[in-house]
Amino acid sequence: MLGEPHDYDASETSAGLRAAFDISLAAFLPLLVVLVLAALRYPPFVTIFLGALAGALYAVFAAPDRVIAFANAPELAAPFALLKGVWSALATGYISQTGELGIDRLLSRGGMASMLGTIWLILVALAFGGIVEKAGVIDKLFMPLIRAAKSTGALVSSLVAAACSTNILAADQYIAIVIPGRMFQKAFRQRGLSPLVLSRAIGDSATVTSALIPWNSCGAYMAATLGVATVSFPPFCFLNLLNPLITMLFAFTGLRMLQSSHPSSTGAEDVN
Repeated sequence: MLGEPHDYDASETSAGLRAAFDISLAAFLPLLVVLVLAALRYPPFVTIFLGALAGALYAVFAAPDRVIAFANAPELAAPFALLKGVWSALATGYISQTGELGIDRLLSRGGMASMLGTIWLILVALAFGGIVEKAGVIDKLFMPLIRAAKSTGALVSSLVAAACSTNILAADQYIAIVIPGRMFQKAFRQRGLSPLVLSRAIGDSATVTSALIPWNSCGAYMAATLGVATVSFPPFCFLNLLNPLITMLFAFTGLRMLQSSHPSSTGAEDVN
């Protein structure tokens, strides 16, 4: 009946995947490479690149016939066909042709080319954010907030408001992290607060709220990746909505407000 819960039966999909692909624990090796590099704190670009390279090498050794068939270049020798197949999958995406509609829809992806629209939006957002910063618009908007903050709770709340507003105005998460962080750094230092408090407040506001804004580069990326309109998922994003509020609550109660080991000799009232 309508409205009654139904258990999802994945047995048919699982059987189709086992019939079309050789599934084993070895297929998790590329993921393991990414996790290990991330745990070792390698740069994200290096981690993602080596993970993709590990996936390509695994495909070449585990399913060379499939890679050659995907290359669709019978005139090429096997090594060159393997190279073309791997590059095509990375560049424009893998197209599954198992004959099962559900499996093909699950496994077919657009590769790097599918992200060009989002990358273009990020570049435009960065350019716009740079213009806004150089024009002094953000400085005019946020300096009154800093001057009006007479307590630690008010200062942190001002930073949260500034970070969220920058996400809306500048349309890019990275700008919302960098600009408010630079502007509030002196005020946090003069109040004797640890840089960890500033970093945590920015992470709990600028980072998590960017995904909730449709025209923000982060929100656009989420929508493109998930295939869900940005305005549809905020009601389910409890972490994104609650983190800024919890950060402000901590600031007003004094909980986890770490003090700097090198406090400034000037007071908060000297913020200009």
